[in-house]
Amino acid sequence: MTETSARLYIVATPIGDPGDITLRALETLRQADVIVCEEQREGATLLKKMGITPKEIVNLNEHNESEKAPELIQRALLKNEKLALISDCGTPVFSDPGAALIAQAVQLGLPVEPVPGASSLMAALSVLDFKLERFIFAGFLPRIPEERRRELAHYRTLRIPVVVMDTPYRLYALLQDVAATFGKGHSITLAADLTQPQEKIFRGPVGEILKQISEKKAEFILIIH
Repeated sequence: MTETSARLYIVATPIGDPGDITLRALETLRQADVIVCEEQREGATLLKKMGITPKEIVNLNEHNESEKAPELIQRALLKNEKLALISDCGTPVFSDPGAALIAQAVQLGLPVEPVPGASSLMAALSVLDFKLERFIFAGFLPRIPEERRRELAHYRTLRIPVVVMDTPYRLYALLQDVAATFGKGHSITLAADLTQPQEKIFRGPVGEILKQISEKKAEFILIIH
């Protein structure tokens, strides 16, 4: 049986600073027959910044993943192609589309290889000023305030550090809910705009950080101690 070179690569890209791209990621993207990205415009812009001219770009997102994933994997197997999945920034699949694509690859026998690199989660955890032995990743909490506070109240009973993400425009509202649920004196770490020129790490009571934020909008990872 002839060994195939077809592969699905899961390629991490920078979360802000373009210098964080790895040499292996660059080489993988240059050799890929198809680069799969969440949004074609975002993907093309990112590749241009890295000096890469893709052979082909295909968009894969929450709206088309279920139908497009099987097509991409079957095509890769038939044509012996190398696929490279990227997200708009950071490590793909984690809180982004791509799980269905990997599931199809595994089901049909297409090898899946990670090309690790920048991750906002690991970057935030790496600068904590206490030893983190375990944590709960809560991801994106509900948009409705009442539901969000209810989930936070549940996490409070577990007495384990909680990691939360959300969109930049909900940062202030989320911090208000954390203060209301855990108490204004509860310690948090807020990693905002990681790797970007305006990067800022806030540490201390959530009530004090609320004053410093002043309804600021930023990409962020929040760790509730």
